[in-house]
This record gives sequence, C-alpha cells and structure tokens, in this order.
Amino acid sequence: MKVTALIPRALIDEVRSISNGKNITDSIIKALTEWVDIKKISELNQQVSDKPLEFKPNFDAKTIRDTNQS
Repeated sequence: MKVTALIPRALIDEVRSISNGKNITDSIIKALTEWVDIKKISELNQQVSDKPLEFKPNFDAKTIRDTNQS
C-alpha cells in the first residue's frame, strides 16, 4: 500500500538507524511490525494480570510431564 505521511526527518533518521532497514520503507515496516508485536504482548500481559492463570487443585507437574512423555 502506498501512503503519504508527514513525518519529521529526525524521526525517520532515528528509525532507520535503529531498525537497520535497507531503505526508508523497510525501516518503517520493521518499526511498525515491532510496535504491533509489543502492543500485542502488552495486551496479553494485561489479560494475565487481570485474570492470572490458576492451576487445578492437586496439580502435579511431574505427573503431567510423565503423561506427556509416555
């Protein structure tokens, strides 16, 4: 998709230097992809924080491990 955006030159230069992209487009794609990944992880962390994982009563990791390996 072709997009026209007014982005400060200093920001573009910083993104290019940090992302090590081949060109401006590659650098912006890398930066946006990483930003989206970070946001997804942040949302998942919030979900776990809001509703922590709970183990069933009498959960035994060794029994589960043995079951999975057999």
